[in-house]
Amino acid sequence: MNLKSKIFLLAVVSILAFGCKDKPHFGDKSLLVSENGRYVTTGDGKPFFWLGDTGWLLFSRLNREETNTYLEDRKQKGFNVIQVMVLHDVPSRNVYLDSSLVNADVSKPMITPGNNPKDSTAYDYWDHIDYVVDKAAEKGLYMALVPVWGTNVKNGKVKEAQAKVYAKFLADRYKDKWNIIWLNGGDIKGSDGLKVWNAIGETLRANDPNHLITFHPRGRTAGSQWFHNSKWSDFDMIQSGHRRYDQDTSAKEKLHYGEDNWKYIESDYKLKPTKPTIDGEPSYEDIPQGLHDTTQPRWNDADVRRYGYWSVFAGAFGYTYGHNSVMQMYKKTDLKPAYGPKDQWITAINAPGAVQMRYLKDLMLSRSYFDRVPDQTLVAGSNGEKYDRILATRGEEYAMFYTYTGRTFNAQLGKTDGDEVKASWFDPRTGKITDLGKFENKGIKEFNPPGEPANGNDWVLILDKL
Repeated sequence: MNLKSKIFLLAVVSILAFGCKDKPHFGDKSLLVSENGRYVTTGDGKPFFWLGDTGWLLFSRLNREETNTYLEDRKQKGFNVIQVMVLHDVPSRNVYLDSSLVNADVSKPMITPGNNPKDSTAYDYWDHIDYVVDKAAEKGLYMALVPVWGTNVKNGKVKEAQAKVYAKFLADRYKDKWNIIWLNGGDIKGSDGLKVWNAIGETLRANDPNHLITFHPRGRTAGSQWFHNSKWSDFDMIQSGHRRYDQDTSAKEKLHYGEDNWKYIESDYKLKPTKPTIDGEPSYEDIPQGLHDTTQPRWNDADVRRYGYWSVFAGAFGYTYGHNSVMQMYKKTDLKPAYGPKDQWITAINAPGAVQMRYLKDLMLSRSYFDRVPDQTLVAGSNGEKYDRILATRGEEYAMFYTYTGRTFNAQLGKTDGDEVKASWFDPRTGKITDLGKFENKGIKEFNPPGEPANGNDWVLILDKL
């Protein structure tokens, strides 16, 4: 066989071996777990950094015009996932006064013939959800859907048999929409209605094999506690919750970490089999600390930044932001809003924290992605506790250190490639970078962030290979 024939044969073999491999169901828009099990990728293998917003009551509270305003704003601010409840209550009703269910039975969705927004008899609760999902798709946004909020299951409003029928209805209706992610649960312990949650998860997986599924747990718990080994669950989610260190009452729980959301991520990171993990609900901007007492201080933009950088640097594949007014789509005409919101949602979408979230996403996507690991040995000497904690992460050619207080700390150099490193300060409030110069990549070096040490004077030190 001559050389040309051998080359041709090798080309044919290569095509047979690799060219016929099934493409992801939704092509480049598919979301897949990365090969190393730590991150999420798009169908073309590019990194997908989940930057979520909790628009929990979007389906029930906003009309079509308001929906477009909200989704466009989140697109412009860099968000790519919107977390929403399909059924907040059993039954639920939307802004057009359409009811979701027949006789409050989740196995009997209330469906009308047709889908005409100009005809109220032909535009139902589910048609409106379709509209929102499709509008989000137009803007490149994924919709993370909670089938039914946890309190309904805990209160006995959803039985296992009903859950199976309902989950199949959802899967059949949305399995061909590329921009769907399923969030089973909803602010609930997996043990509260375990059979129902497994029924929903297993039914979704059986009827919709091409969308990611996870479990949204109760505050200060991790979904991995119940579902890490479940075949229907693709990734883990924690809810670090809304309480201060001194308000935390979870001492009897398996995981007792208070505000230290990085500890939940660190715990998930060690589990086998390896799965991606994320903080799907940290403290919301402008919500009272502890939630229920509106006279308490409120979490601010510095707090949501802290939760974001702490969790991502600890190994999370993304981060979900929330705002008190936006998550419930608060309007001044609301008679009984939750947790004392101040600004209407249309104003609150421009809160400082919402603007600053994209800087975290942009930073993580600016360096090599899939080789990134959390590494606390980058912090030389003893580390601080609580707000003084330094969180560190690295790839092969860079290292990053996050300080919430802007205190002086020591970095252990030599853990990344290269004889020299270029150092710079990254400002989480503005996304701006200030060069510090270059240093030999060995030994221990002290770094003193700009400004005086104080809560919210947060900075990221970046060390890049030269």
